[in-house]
Amino acid sequence: MRALGEILKEKDTMATMAQLSSAFEGIASMRISQIRDQVLQSQGFFNDLWRIYSQIHLNGMFGFGRSQTDVIPIQKELMILITSEGSFSGDIDQKLVREALKAYDPARNDIVVVGHHGAVQLKQNGVPFIKSFRMPNRDQNINVTPLTAESQKYMSTVVYYENYISLSNQEIKNFQLGSAVTERGRTVAAAEEVISEKNYIFEPSSFDVANHLERSMMQIMLGEVILESKLAQYASRFRAMSAAKEKSNESLGELSLSYNRARRHIKDERLKEIMNGLRNKPE
Repeated sequence: MRALGEILKEKDTMATMAQLSSAFEGIASMRISQIRDQVLQSQGFFNDLWRIYSQIHLNGMFGFGRSQTDVIPIQKELMILITSEGSFSGDIDQKLVREALKAYDPARNDIVVVGHHGAVQLKQNGVPFIKSFRMPNRDQNINVTPLTAESQKYMSTVVYYENYISLSNQEIKNFQLGSAVTERGRTVAAAEEVISEKNYIFEPSSFDVANHLERSMMQIMLGEVILESKLAQYASRFRAMSAAKEKSNESLGELSLSYNRARRHIKDERLKEIMNGLRNKPE
């Protein structure tokens, strides 16, 4: 029979674990609601930019916002992996890294990783990456300019991210950045106002304005997938914390039962000693 003090100490530990798991579960749920609102706002802004861009950019080729003086892009495909900053995101980061490495070829790919946890996963797999960035702490005004700048150096860019479906379901997705911008743009309703060089002055030129809009739309897309990844990470964390809370509560119940049995055993032993003492008492 385990010592009563040992059981009581473990019982208190499990109760604390259950409380912490419940707190993390609540935080994750709240952040999910906030981020979903941010994604909807950014989608509306993208639509406004595309309506302008589609009228002034007439050659139909998405140029990644590169100017005419930019150097020739690196003849490789850049892979951007968006993961979490910490390790409390369930197993979704490991799934993302495994999925990306299925397509990775060092001869034709370079990797940029967002999130410390993803960088650790790549190092453990012996896979090099050219740069790593921290996952932004805040959910508003996310600065993705460094990612856009890296994308402009390459012929193409593929983004791997964690997609939120529901609290119990998240999946890994990827898309070609340039194609994703133009495909989304095709779904945007046309602007009512006609924007052209006949009724607007573009400084320094319509070409430069189009490049600026391309960079802006790339930034919106990258900002959105970072938010989407955060949604999935919080959902995965919510699921992990729910499982941890359930397990802690089960352990707490088992420990409470063991504690009560131990106390009963001690009482029974004392009662036996008293009864034996009464039987052996000389008359």
